[in-house]
Amino acid sequence: MDKLKSVVHESLKLMVADSSPNDLPSTSSSLLKFFSDLPQFHQMIRDLSDPNNALCAKNKDAALVSKQMGNECYLCEDYTTALSCYSQALRLAPIDVDDMGRNLVATLYMNRASLFQKIGLLQECLRDCNRALQISPRYAKAWYRRGKANVSLGNYKDAVNDLNIARDTEVSSGGKRRIESELKELVHKCREMSNKTVAHHENLIFLDEACQMKIKCVTTPDKGRGMVSDCEIPQAFLVHKEEPYAMIISKDYRETHCHYCLNELPGDTVPCASCSIALYCSQRCQERALGQAFCGITKDLGKYKNDSDSVKGIEDYIREITLCSDSKADVEYFPEHKHECRGVNWPTVLPADIVLAARVLVKSTLQGRGYVEDLSHNYLQIPSESKLEVYIFSIVLLYCLQHSDGLELPINGASISQAVIIISQIRVNSMAVVRMKSVDSYGLAGELGKHPSNVGALTSTLEQVRVGQAIYAAASLFNHSCKPNVHAYFLSRTLFIRTTEFVAAGCPLELSYGPQIGQFQCNDRLKILVEKYSFRCQCRSCSAVNISDLVIDAFHCTNLTCPGVVLDGCVLNCENEKLKNFRKLDSGSCLDAHLQVIETKDFDISDVAHCAPDVGKRFLCIDPGYCLKCGCHRDIESSCAASNLAWKYIRSLQDALISREISHTTLADASKSLVKLRSILHAYNKGIAEAEDALAQAFCLLGDLQSANEHCKASIKILEVLYGSQHIVIGYELVKLVSIQLSVNDYSTLDSINRLRAIFSLYYGLHADIMFPYLQSLKRDACKLLQ
Repeated sequence: MDKLKSVVHESLKLMVADSSPNDLPSTSSSLLKFFSDLPQFHQMIRDLSDPNNALCAKNKDAALVSKQMGNECYLCEDYTTALSCYSQALRLAPIDVDDMGRNLVATLYMNRASLFQKIGLLQECLRDCNRALQISPRYAKAWYRRGKANVSLGNYKDAVNDLNIARDTEVSSGGKRRIESELKELVHKCREMSNKTVAHHENLIFLDEACQMKIKCVTTPDKGRGMVSDCEIPQAFLVHKEEPYAMIISKDYRETHCHYCLNELPGDTVPCASCSIALYCSQRCQERALGQAFCGITKDLGKYKNDSDSVKGIEDYIREITLCSDSKADVEYFPEHKHECRGVNWPTVLPADIVLAARVLVKSTLQGRGYVEDLSHNYLQIPSESKLEVYIFSIVLLYCLQHSDGLELPINGASISQAVIIISQIRVNSMAVVRMKSVDSYGLAGELGKHPSNVGALTSTLEQVRVGQAIYAAASLFNHSCKPNVHAYFLSRTLFIRTTEFVAAGCPLELSYGPQIGQFQCNDRLKILVEKYSFRCQCRSCSAVNISDLVIDAFHCTNLTCPGVVLDGCVLNCENEKLKNFRKLDSGSCLDAHLQVIETKDFDISDVAHCAPDVGKRFLCIDPGYCLKCGCHRDIESSCAASNLAWKYIRSLQDALISREISHTTLADASKSLVKLRSILHAYNKGIAEAEDALAQAFCLLGDLQSANEHCKASIKILEVLYGSQHIVIGYELVKLVSIQLSVNDYSTLDSINRLRAIFSLYYGLHADIMFPYLQSLKRDACKLLQ
């Protein structure tokens, strides 16, 4: 895109830079005419959209190479590499080609099923057998492998059916005799053992919970449209649930997460039937992404003949296995991947938000409704350079979509304008779809769940990762805040929004900007939000003096007995700006009660600073470098220098944690630096919490679990003051603390687990145990400790 931007005439660049939404059609037409006469533009379109240039198309030869490598690794018992090779071959193999007289895709599923059976992943083996049989119903080897897996699972009745079919479809007499022998033993065992039921389909099941509170959309002068409560809403209440209008996976997670539901991929991935990029966690997700049920190559079920009473009704059994579809016939799913799915390059080359814009554009076009009109945009606030980029992406996108089957999209000023607005809307309204990433390691050095003998205790950490982005029609109306009162989370593609505190009637319901944004100091987060969203945040945290913003980056008072904070000029100006804005508020506005001086439950703001109670005098009238409580002076410049020097050793320790090579010298220097930081920075400065956490991990790695326990608790104590004792950040840190406490037989472990469960229940409600299934096992381990 940079090459196209560089050849645009200065006059066109100026036209784009100065354009308003009303100018979009004429500006788009001028830019379109310019690119229409540009040879390199048309070459780019051919590279992106011509199937003959596709780098992501199916390739039989490449699939055969991967298959052969998989076979060789399997024979060498390198099962991890073999699995990777078979899965890669499945991504590359065309659905309609044969190899040695057998459909290649069916053969690959069968090879992978054999590997799964070998390493004990029997459910995965069953699913791959089913997939092979849906393509080739008379595949004797697949029926046999399925029967053996069912035997191991104790599903004897199904195993008998599978082996009967395997025997009757086997062409060699030796194979028939071997299967017949195994059948006799199995029938005898089947009479002795009760049958267990095996699910043939991959179903995602989670507890359903109805939204019973009414919320409504209102418009306010400062934030425009937003959602508010119609009545009082209790804490931890589900207020909204919604499916996405359109969704896209982030490029960084294409190899690890399902391209439809964004859940983590299992070992038995299901590739797209038409391109070599998309991967799905199940056949159901594959079918929904393409908007159609999977179709095998041939369904010659009528050829099966057997009059034996023991296999009476076997034809129905075969149909159940080979014709099964996870998608319900009466439910329509929009084929969001279909227009991208010819192996062409543009869906993989263009940024994720541009591909998401394509999905929105295609869906709104095919459904014949102007969905884009429902979303706000920030076109006027987009920087000039970014505006030109959005125009170019819009034109390129329309040309690429024009090559898609079944799409009739005109390319003119009006259609380009629509695409520009959609991209602008997505950048403002799309939600980051997050998943919880759990890292369980022994002193950061664990591998495959095995406890190395030379390292310390198991530590567990949780973090949110952005695996995709999506447009949710109603949820886009929720405003955001650095101190939110509702929490969003995702199960599969479904968005859930739950209150994290009591919400009064008429109070705005506000989401977090993102997993970390509320954890920055006010001045930093204001800058980030202006750069990302082109507006100044006016939420209750950014418009009111609060403990977190005062202490998060503060210095310690030189009077070590004084708990007051010392601020630099930048932070102090930001806090005074809040108070200046507060004075301008209409005292009769509904937001007045929402923008008071915020105090935590257990920590009063007067403990660190004197704030006059009179709103008219509510200014921090003191110069930078002076304690806001007692007035003692600190040299900010020399304090920063000393702090930076101490942080040099803390960062060395953090680097050593990554490499897992910690010397006693590195640990000793970091410990001394923490003492130095405590004398310079305020006791609740977030930097001290970060240093405490690094030391906790280091001591854990070296096996000093008691020290790790104490440093972890010290870090949590600081975070509780910054964010409150029930904040989700505390929950994530408690996961780490509990894992250490269990290792040192700390009898307060059960209390920590109960706190952890309470926090997760507050944020995730009935879904807490589904999203964090290890909570039950943690509690069992703690109860054993107390016995």
